[in-house]
Amino acid sequence: MLPASESLRQLLDSLSKEQRRNQELLASLGFALRSFTNLARFLELVPLVSSRLVEAEGALLVVFHADGRLWREQLQATGSERCAELLRQLAALSDHQILSLEGGEAVARHLDQRVAWILGETQVFATSVVCRSGQRGRLYVFSSRLGFGWSEVHRRHVQLVADLTAVALENDALLQSMRRHERLDRQLSTGAEIQAQLLPDRCPVIEGVDLAARCRPAFEVGGDYYDFIPTRPQLGGKRREQGRWALVMGDVMGKGVPAGLLMTLLRGMLRAEVLSGHGPERILHDLNAMAQEDLAHSHRFVTLFYSDYDPRTRLLRYANAAHNPPLIWRRQLARVDRLDAAGLLIGLQAEAEFISQEVVLEPGDVLLYYTDGVTEATGFSGERFEEHRLINALSTICRSGAGAQEILEQLFGRIDRFVGSDRQLEDDASMVVLKVHDAVMLPPLVSSPMPS
Repeated sequence: MLPASESLRQLLDSLSKEQRRNQELLASLGFALRSFTNLARFLELVPLVSSRLVEAEGALLVVFHADGRLWREQLQATGSERCAELLRQLAALSDHQILSLEGGEAVARHLDQRVAWILGETQVFATSVVCRSGQRGRLYVFSSRLGFGWSEVHRRHVQLVADLTAVALENDALLQSMRRHERLDRQLSTGAEIQAQLLPDRCPVIEGVDLAARCRPAFEVGGDYYDFIPTRPQLGGKRREQGRWALVMGDVMGKGVPAGLLMTLLRGMLRAEVLSGHGPERILHDLNAMAQEDLAHSHRFVTLFYSDYDPRTRLLRYANAAHNPPLIWRRQLARVDRLDAAGLLIGLQAEAEFISQEVVLEPGDVLLYYTDGVTEATGFSGERFEEHRLINALSTICRSGAGAQEILEQLFGRIDRFVGSDRQLEDDASMVVLKVHDAVMLPPLVSSPMPS
C-alpha cells in the first residue's frame, strides 16, 4: 500500500495532467476560432473537444439558422454508432415542427426530450448556444459509463465551448453580411459608373450661351437626370452649334438603384422622342404614354421639365411635368422670375395634357434648372434651403457678372455651407446653368465694291 504522501502526489500529478490537457483542448478550439474562415471546420471540433474535456462517451451539436430553422448541414457529433443514430433522428425533424414551438426554451425542451428518448438510460448534460439573446443551438455531452458524474468544472468547460461556438456563429453571420455588402457595393459602383456615363460628361457648345451642369447624388446611384440633346444630331460643326437643342431636367421619385434604372429607361425614351421634332407639350405627352406601364409597375413617378432653345432667335420653348420651375435672371430688369407651365407628373395619368410656353432670352440673362434636392437640403436646425434662398443667392451671384460655371460653383457652395461641410445631402441635387453671352456677336456684313 502506497504511503499517503505518495498517493497525494499521484493525485496532484493526475489533476495537473488533466488540467494541462483541458487547457490544450480549449486553446486548440480558441486557435481554430481565430484561424478558420470555414464555419463547418470549426463546428466539427466542438463535439470532439466537448467530450474529451469531460471524458464523456460522446457529444452532439445542434445548430439553427438565424430564422429558427434546423441547420441540418451543420449537425455535428462524435464518431460512434449512437451519435450516428442521433444525427439521423434529428435530421428528420421538420422545420414546421420546430418553428411551431414558441420561444427558445420550448425548442430546447423538445430537443432535450428527443435526445433523451434516443439515448435511453444515459447521463446527459445540455446547454444552449446563445447569440444576441437568441438561441442558435444546443450542445449535448453524454455518457453511460458507470461512476461517471458531472462536476461543476465539467459544466463550466462545456458552457465555455458553447460560448465559443456562439462567437463562431456570430462571426460567420458578420462575415456573410460583409460579403453581401461587398457584392452590393460592387453592384452600386457598376450602376454609378453606368449612370455617370449616361449623364453628359461635359456641356455641349451652343452658340451664344455659356453652360455648366452638375449632379450630386445622395447615394452612389441617384434618380436625378439632366440632358442636352441636339434635335438634329446629324448636323456637325458650326451648324450643330447653331441648331436647336433640347435642355432637360428630371427627377425620379426615390433614390438608389431603382430610381437610377428608371432614369436610364426614360432617358432612352426621351432621346428617341426628341428626334420627332415635335413641340415640348407633345414630347411630354408621348413620353408619358410610353412610360405609363413601366412606371405603374414600379409604383414611381417622374417630374420633368423639357425645353428647347434656338440660338439663332434665342427663343426658349418649354413644358413642365410637375418639376421645380427653373429660375430666370433677367439682366435688364435685375430680377428673378420662374418659368412654369401646367402639367401632371409623368406616369400619373395615361392621357395627361401638357401646355407649352415660350420666352425670348436677352443678353446677360441666366437660366437655372434644378431638382428638389437643392431646395429641400436641410440645415443644422432642420430648416430647408427653400426656393427663396435659392432666388436670393442666384440674384446676388448674377449681379456680379459671374459666368455659368462660377454661378454653379457658388450656388453649390452656399448649399454646402447651409447643410454643413460634415453632413451628407439627404436627396440627389442637380443644377444646370445657362447664361446668354452679354454681347451677342452678329455676322459681319459683306461690303460691296464702290462703283467706279
